[in-house]
Amino acid sequence: MRLALFDFDGTLTTKDSLEEFLIFYAGKRSYYLKLILFSPIFLMYKLKIMHNSKAKEMLFRLFFSTMKEQAFRDLALRFSNSELDTILRDDIYKKFLSHIREGDRVIIVSASMKCWLEPWATRHKVELLCTELEFIDGEFSGHFSSKNCHGDEKLRRVKEILSLDDYEEIFTYGDSSGDDAILAIADHKIKVK
Repeated sequence: MRLALFDFDGTLTTKDSLEEFLIFYAGKRSYYLKLILFSPIFLMYKLKIMHNSKAKEMLFRLFFSTMKEQAFRDLALRFSNSELDTILRDDIYKKFLSHIREGDRVIIVSASMKCWLEPWATRHKVELLCTELEFIDGEFSGHFSSKNCHGDEKLRRVKEILSLDDYEEIFTYGDSSGDDAILAIADHKIKVK
């Protein structure tokens, strides 16, 4: 049996789904105004003073601190159903569909959020390992309920659910240094530019 691991943002897509989700929710004007407020945090992340997980949690707090869980899930489902297909990278998406048709085990391994990736993955009947938001008593807590699925965490999650030795061939698709850990285990690594 063969295994195919796909990063989502920038690999299966031409744009970052988080940015697209925030614009979908807030509109472009509000999105850019909030990014100005967020710029000191972004600078700390870029200077490696703050870990990307912490910065990402703070970004979600800035946009969604007052949103109820059901409203957020409804928003994420609408976004998934109406927007994700519009940002797909055609060549990699064709490879993705080919792996599914050939009966390979296909897993999306992404730092993006389960709320909008899960409906898309379910439609394609593939597995999903990703970052999850924490909701307590029907409200967003401002934190993740899982580790941010990025870098070494991607490989840890993959190894948590399967044994790599069970696969004759491993294909991995990624586009950034956040995918290096899963690209390193592949027999066939495809780094999207």
